[in-house]
Amino acid sequence: MGRRMTDPPVSWLMSLALARPQVISLAAGFTDNVTLPVELSRQVLHELFSETTSARAALQYGTTPGDLGLRTLTAKRIQVLDNNRGDAALYDPARTVMTHGSQQLLYLLTECLCDEGDILLVEDPTYFVFLGIAQSRNLRCRAVKMEKDGVNLGQLKKILEELKLSGELPRVKMLYLITYHQNPSGITTSFEKKTGALEILRSYEHDAGHPIYLLEDSAYRELGFKEQQPESGLVASGGERVLYAGTYSKPFATGARIGFGLLPEPLMTSVLHAKTNHDFGTANFLQAMMYRVLKSGLYVEHVKKLRQRYEFKANVMLEAMKQHFPKGVEWIEPAGGLYYWVSVPHSMSTGMKSKLFKAALDADVIYVPGDLCYADDPTRRKPNYEMRLSFGGASEENIREGIRRLGEVLRAQLA
Repeated sequence: MGRRMTDPPVSWLMSLALARPQVISLAAGFTDNVTLPVELSRQVLHELFSETTSARAALQYGTTPGDLGLRTLTAKRIQVLDNNRGDAALYDPARTVMTHGSQQLLYLLTECLCDEGDILLVEDPTYFVFLGIAQSRNLRCRAVKMEKDGVNLGQLKKILEELKLSGELPRVKMLYLITYHQNPSGITTSFEKKTGALEILRSYEHDAGHPIYLLEDSAYRELGFKEQQPESGLVASGGERVLYAGTYSKPFATGARIGFGLLPEPLMTSVLHAKTNHDFGTANFLQAMMYRVLKSGLYVEHVKKLRQRYEFKANVMLEAMKQHFPKGVEWIEPAGGLYYWVSVPHSMSTGMKSKLFKAALDADVIYVPGDLCYADDPTRRKPNYEMRLSFGGASEENIREGIRRLGEVLRAQLA
């Protein structure tokens, strides 16, 4: 596995931004530096360490599933976001595990569910860091086209039917969806699409010989510009087949690295066994801080401010693109999250080895090449004319200047 893995592109893009301060990074999905909750965290930590017993508990080992208080508040938070419509049993703290960011949970689930050579069903495009996990586990991917409200259900069924006829259906263990303000496209999956996907997956379980899960990655759920979001797949019929992955990293502080999952048995037990081998449990100190943030009600207030901030920054980038990007460049306008998904004329390449990317780097601005977000699916060619632009970490000034520089590069390349 060590020989099979390659250096993740995100690592290079992030290190480049740090190593060359003059470069304006519209690539890395950093969160907004100005809104990091410094005062809130200082207040909570002061309270935590003002009492010796609680301080010692926070500095000691915890349990593998995580702090029970935090798991209880987390499960309740998801139930509230789902408008209390789901089966209450699915929001049991006993079904909840705390992880080091949602990234660890994605790895653990893949490790526990998939054997080498298995087939992953993913969105087209999808979260490119997850594709690195698939590569490390030697998994094959089949990509399902995206529509404006989520995956194309007709194509999902077509792919499963093809795999059934070829005898490969037993190698399918799950469908991976980023359901809120998707990274990279910004698309939010409708509740109807989640319900439809679960129904299709269930209809092929008999021939597969095992459950086929829907892994719902909701990392950007609380970053919607409007408070009301579609309910999660936990509410749908078949919600017991949903592996719900969430995080406090994006809506609170990326440095805190607290993620979580709501999982069914027997997968929950398998994940806990694997997590014990990883780390004996998520850092107890970070969980103690996060518990107090949630319990105080300060978390909800912080998220409201964050939504307003990101909506403002998204509008800054939108106005800059309208002003500086040449005709023929198009984008999907997100309703939340951190990204714009931009396409250039199909005659132009945006890949890392392309003239465009090299010219952008020479102009001290970088983006995520869109082809990194497409799985290696042998049934179609990877598109190579898109880019992901992030408004999360850059200042308003750098957003405007970065888009201006990129616009100049685009005009020159088109000319």
